[in-house]
Amino acid sequence: MSEQTRDQGTVAGRRVVVVGAGMAGVQTAVALREQGFTGTVTLIGAEPHQPYDRPPLSKAVLLGKAEGSAFDVDFEALGIEVQLGREVVGVRPADHELDTAEGPVPYDVLVLATGAEPIRLPGADGIPGVHLLRTLDDAERLRPVLARQHDIVVVGAGWIGAEFATAAREAGCAVTVVEAADRPLAGALPAEVAAPMAAWYAAAGATLRTHARVAHVEPGEVVLDDGSRLPAGAVVVGIGARPATAWLAGSGIELGAHREVLADAGLRTSVPDVYAVGDCASFPSGRYGERLLVHHWDNALQGPRTVAANIVGESPAVYDPVPYFWSEQFGRFVQYAGHHASADTTLWRGDPATPAWSVCWLLGDRLVALLAVGRPRDLAQGRRLIESATPMDHTLLADASLPMKAAIA
Repeated sequence: MSEQTRDQGTVAGRRVVVVGAGMAGVQTAVALREQGFTGTVTLIGAEPHQPYDRPPLSKAVLLGKAEGSAFDVDFEALGIEVQLGREVVGVRPADHELDTAEGPVPYDVLVLATGAEPIRLPGADGIPGVHLLRTLDDAERLRPVLARQHDIVVVGAGWIGAEFATAAREAGCAVTVVEAADRPLAGALPAEVAAPMAAWYAAAGATLRTHARVAHVEPGEVVLDDGSRLPAGAVVVGIGARPATAWLAGSGIELGAHREVLADAGLRTSVPDVYAVGDCASFPSGRYGERLLVHHWDNALQGPRTVAANIVGESPAVYDPVPYFWSEQFGRFVQYAGHHASADTTLWRGDPATPAWSVCWLLGDRLVALLAVGRPRDLAQGRRLIESATPMDHTLLADASLPMKAAIA
């Protein structure tokens, strides 16, 4: 009998197994206890380290200002069994068993929270000095590289590339960022919004080379497709991430175009008793009328509450957030809320040549997304206005001297 339909009297004896000990997995386990689940909760992580938060890796941990970023969670007190350094290799939903390198693990309810894994630069595996920045081990390998002030080439001018370049400049390294597109953040923001950010690199003393594709990497050098060679004591690859779902092959769990788990509005997968949350899963957004795949910290924080509520089963819960993320780069605090793909109007609040400005995206008279650079009040008010779908006056909204809430129509 499926978890969704079995009698509530069996809740106390159920076994919930959570695969993935990052933010989404840890928060799911914690949320289950907070919402009164009294059955067995097991959290399985592939890494040997105590579960940790990822944002500090590209900042304090990388620069040696912190030794780690372990979650402040007393798993023992919460009655959560944590199994670390355990690789999961498959799942057999018909048998309600998880396959690991050490043997099978039975479950009544399974939560997939395996996150995403970085995309590797083709042909660069095994070449000395080529790094990724996703795990605590990655950050610890890169820390002495920054301390020695190497010439560093960063491949990719997305969020992680910009954050790493920021840290490397702070450490005194010479930094060149190469980006295949014509601008930074090409996959995340429209051209007219991302273009002003290109100037941030030069202002910070970093070199940004756009329309630059890597032909291959040699020890100590990056060779571009135009034949130019860049000295590189280290190469850091930040060209995106993909859902970590290869281990689900043959399970019958339905995957999407990006190999993400296709979850429903309650974050259930296509098979009974299996949920998916965080970077490894997409979900249908009623707010935006499309399926969203969100690779950001806040999604991994918020989604577990919905999963826990549906496992406990007292009342059905639907997951339909206003996506949110932030980035600290080149002395600027950048925040984004919403989803701008459906917008028909773009309004600027302030001059992008200045340290503080915002961009608003609207569909008709409703705000659907907001990017705020150095304007945290805009973000806080804008996020609430997106959530409430409040009609806005375009003229007042474009006046950066007014608080956003003053533009309510």
